[in-house]
Amino acid sequence: MTTIETFAHVLDLGGTVGFAISGALTAVNHHLDLFGILVLSFAAGNVGGITRDVLIGAVPPAALTGVSYVLVSVSAGLIASVGYAGVDRLRSPVLLFDAVGLAFFAVAGAHEALEFGLGPIMAALRGMLTGIGGGVVRDVLLKEIPQVLGSDLYAVAALAGAGVVVGGHELGLSYGVSAPIGGALCFGLRFMAIRYRWHLPTARPSARDRTGADPSSDEPPP
Repeated sequence: MTTIETFAHVLDLGGTVGFAISGALTAVNHHLDLFGILVLSFAAGNVGGITRDVLIGAVPPAALTGVSYVLVSVSAGLIASVGYAGVDRLRSPVLLFDAVGLAFFAVAGAHEALEFGLGPIMAALRGMLTGIGGGVVRDVLLKEIPQVLGSDLYAVAALAGAGVVVGGHELGLSYGVSAPIGGALCFGLRFMAIRYRWHLPTARPSARDRTGADPSSDEPPP
């Protein structure tokens, strides 16, 4: 049990590192100062885990009681500000670190939800929420549309990874087996979606919605 708990903690920290670096690089791209970089790094790296812990009653959240979470977030912010301060656009590294954080958090969140007695469906949803939470807050703080609402297979990838952990639990598989598989699936789906622009169907306005007039009518739009 101690080994599994340690493994889960490592995955949780891995997700924090991935999202913290993603948040810090995004802050650099938006030319924030050092304080802004550190704030965005901590928010992106920890809000997902904090939300998960609060929802399942694991309070106070680990991110607010364990110094390791603060240290990795601050370190990511400092590394980004020193190493990438002169780079204008770093879209690819941001997306890759975001995918890493998504994978780690999805499987860690699902496992912790199961440990607190949640059912399979709710545990999978909690895993997904843990994965997407940090990215949502990062984007909102920068006044951008959250990637989860329009990005290529973002929440779907997190749900798939969490689903593998939940399915493994129902089948009696060890978390040490299901977590790497779920994490690899989540990262793989997200990476392929970024690489090949995979996405879910999107709603497109009709010609009438765009112009304000019926395309079959001869009357000009108002």
